[in-house]
Amino acid sequence: MELSQIYTYRMTHIENIPHILKHGIIHKNSLNANPNYISIGDVSLIETREKKTINISNGNRSKSHKTIALGDFIPFYFGVRMPMLYVIQHGGNYVEKATPPQNIVYVSCRLSDIVSSKIDFYFSDGHATDNFSMFYDRSKISDLPKIVDWQSVKSLYWGGEDNLEVKRKKQAELLLANDIPANFLAGFVCYDETAKQRLIEMGIDAEKIKKYPQAYF
Repeated sequence: MELSQIYTYRMTHIENIPHILKHGIIHKNSLNANPNYISIGDVSLIETREKKTINISNGNRSKSHKTIALGDFIPFYFGVRMPMLYVIQHGGNYVEKATPPQNIVYVSCRLSDIVSSKIDFYFSDGHATDNFSMFYDRSKISDLPKIVDWQSVKSLYWGGEDNLEVKRKKQAELLLANDIPANFLAGFVCYDETAKQRLIEMGIDAEKIKKYPQAYF
């Protein structure tokens, strides 16, 4: 796996797309924050992330190069069909309302574009709230293809006590400190033709939209 082949993904409600097309993917505290933003995530997990600090160890647990507040960063995954998506679609935990797949869109960015920019970022080898996950800074970006467990990222099975490590590694994250301008948006993944047509009506070129129901539950 080469850096140039890696894409990052962030899930959002389809109604948030017009704002994203205009302002990009923005931090909640941005001057361009969406006043009508529709949240689809787990409220409890969002609160946990707000309070959690993490050490940037670059793979060495005995050292900490820097400590950051997780809630200050915009998270992206390295794959689709993550465990959180199941809860988003079906409800449960602290998801306030189940969201049908037709209303969930993946916004994708090329990792190489992020790396070549001045955007500050970190990445992990697993879910950011899991204490077993380690975090890395820009200096380790060339090692990312080896640090991220791609077999776990692409795994379709992650349930049960026997698969806790698969579940953790599947949810490796890219953490972005800055707003992501709209010109960084490389593509969009949606559930069906109805969702695709809605995205086209919002002004997105059909060639940038991939209809991929396998990315949903």
